[in-house]
Amino acid sequence: MPNIVQTNQLTKIIDGKELVKNVNIHVKKGEVYGFLGPNGAGKTTVMKMLTNLWKPTSGEVWLFGEKLTPASYEVLKRMGSIIEFPCFYDHMSGKDNLQLHSEYMGYHTPGCVEDALEMLGLADASEKQVKSYSLGMKQRLGIARAILCKPELLILDEPTNGLDPAGMKQIRDLFRMLCSEYGITIIISSHMLSEVESIADTIGVINHGNMMKEISMKEISEMNTAYIELAVENTKKAAYVLADKLELSNFKVIDEKCIRIYDACIDTKDISKALAMNEVEINSISKKAESLEDYFLKLTGEGVRK
Repeated sequence: MPNIVQTNQLTKIIDGKELVKNVNIHVKKGEVYGFLGPNGAGKTTVMKMLTNLWKPTSGEVWLFGEKLTPASYEVLKRMGSIIEFPCFYDHMSGKDNLQLHSEYMGYHTPGCVEDALEMLGLADASEKQVKSYSLGMKQRLGIARAILCKPELLILDEPTNGLDPAGMKQIRDLFRMLCSEYGITIIISSHMLSEVESIADTIGVINHGNMMKEISMKEISEMNTAYIELAVENTKKAAYVLADKLELSNFKVIDEKCIRIYDACIDTKDISKALAMNEVEINSISKKAESLEDYFLKLTGEGVRK
């Protein structure tokens, strides 16, 4: 499957500060690509270069098999985007803002504005001035504008900011539909891992401006990531029992009350019995599967909002 988006050694330096360094991204046609990283990791910087808002200090961006240049107007017409917070003419209605966008994009399909507003649940507010919209409504209007011209590629920077849980679910369902029914490729940046985990085909993790990993969600799910989580009163004593009595080495003390055991061969009954015989008080013991958040935290060592 060909790459719709590819970057080669993408680097951006501003005022002597290296915002991102040698970033290589590969996004396949028709997939949802989750671009993950803590706040300040470099996600928006990369997306600004993908959309030609910023020029790379060095490196290249390739879109649809063409190298991005300052004159890549036709390539950019095939994209829709939200970078940072979407801006509108506040004195105009939501509908008028979208109609204006349609005109300067040269897209004149009848009913496209009404369809986009309906998809994002804004039909009832279409005639209201944008200055009366809530933060979540403005975010949904930004997504409506991004999908208005049926682009082949969507680049969305934190698209669920300001949305309540119901709004987030609506947007997730919309993205799935755009991929499955229209074949649109979507890049979503986020630090909300639970949102990306539910829709992404592939994730790319960036931290401190460095691209750390690209991996498919299928690969993550197929990894042997099951573990046993053990909550005890004395982790030091419990760790001694695991190592000395059960001869386990593949475990990690998470905090003063929690241990994770990554040995799939050991049974929870054997652990409980050994700890009890050595007078280690157990609060709970359970088998768990590693989530995207667990994978992300192991990779970056960063704390993020779930």
